[in-house]
Amino acid sequence: MTITIDDAGYGDLLFGAVIGALRTESGEFAYDLIDVKYFQKPLFAQKQYLSEAKRIALELVDRLSLGEGERVEICRGDILDDAAAALVERLGEGRVSRVKVEGEAQRLTELAYLEELRNIGYEPLEERTERWGKSFFHMYRWLRAHPEMVKWAKTGWPRLRRYKLRGA
Repeated sequence: MTITIDDAGYGDLLFGAVIGALRTESGEFAYDLIDVKYFQKPLFAQKQYLSEAKRIALELVDRLSLGEGERVEICRGDILDDAAAALVERLGEGRVSRVKVEGEAQRLTELAYLEELRNIGYEPLEERTERWGKSFFHMYRWLRAHPEMVKWAKTGWPRLRRYKLRGA
């Protein structure tokens, strides 16, 4: 059996990020959130979101009760680098592999992130993952129209300074 770990929302302007884990054979899925505060000053500059991603990934593996000899596949995205290293340390190199996550694990993790976006009142674009630039500006315009929601923006990104957001 295999547990596949993926992330969603890391590169988006809104909300934190979701780390999801799917036990591939049974369809059991669990996820947790990296709070948006880890993508804002001062925590973003300290890269504490990487420690949070590691903590969550390890917790999800425990929650899904990884059995003796079972494998973990973990997304190659850099937000999960520390998590992958910790899993290798805990389980050994033979049981952990970095992969391009596709299929059900990716779909469920993405759906969890989209649901969290809807919980703060934002309705994401359907083609969000295919058109990152369009999605960014859609989120940006939503924040401009709802300045009280800037608390949900990843304001720690250095490139974001060129965009004026009230309350950031």
